[in-house]
Amino acid sequence: MFSGIIADVGIITRAEDREGGLRLSVEGEVLGMDDVQIGDSIAVNGVCLTVVEINGREFTVDVSCETLNCTVGLEHQGNHVNLEKALRLSDRLGGHLVSGHVDGVGEVVAFNDIGESWRLVVRAPQQLAKYIAVKGSITINGVSLTVNQVAGSEFDVNLIPHTLDVTTLNELKAGSRVNLEIDLIARYVERMLTADNG
Repeated sequence: MFSGIIADVGIITRAEDREGGLRLSVEGEVLGMDDVQIGDSIAVNGVCLTVVEINGREFTVDVSCETLNCTVGLEHQGNHVNLEKALRLSDRLGGHLVSGHVDGVGEVVAFNDIGESWRLVVRAPQQLAKYIAVKGSITINGVSLTVNQVAGSEFDVNLIPHTLDVTTLNELKAGSRVNLEIDLIARYVERMLTADNG
């Protein structure tokens, strides 16, 4: 589990084809690997991946073909990516509970400076729209954010300067594709409401 509070912006230093998937090496600047072991999870642009090698500030993960088919931002060497280590039980939960399982890929409709913050408008896949609620949580490329407005399959969030300074969201523009994860609570509520009581 993760919180959606980004610890570092890393760079994909290697993206090597492996039987339909990829083996990625990612280097962080300040993430710190001293407490990371082989088999631990790190969220890369909101995607929970398992560490298979560690070399100084660089770690290596394998990405399956299935994961590549339902996410964006992991496929190219040189891409900047948001990084977060898995939560420990003693950590503060500054964002919201995030699983690192991307629900779909959205498209940026608009990204505008509105003075003290930036307004980001994203079009979600139609099947996810029903899970997105005003004042609810959403994860965009691994970043925990609060939904301000919803109109059909489009929603918007406000980004403060600090968020833009410490994440890759400052690279977005109209047409950019982003990884979306809906709030876990929405999934479980739907499951409870639709479960077969027989």
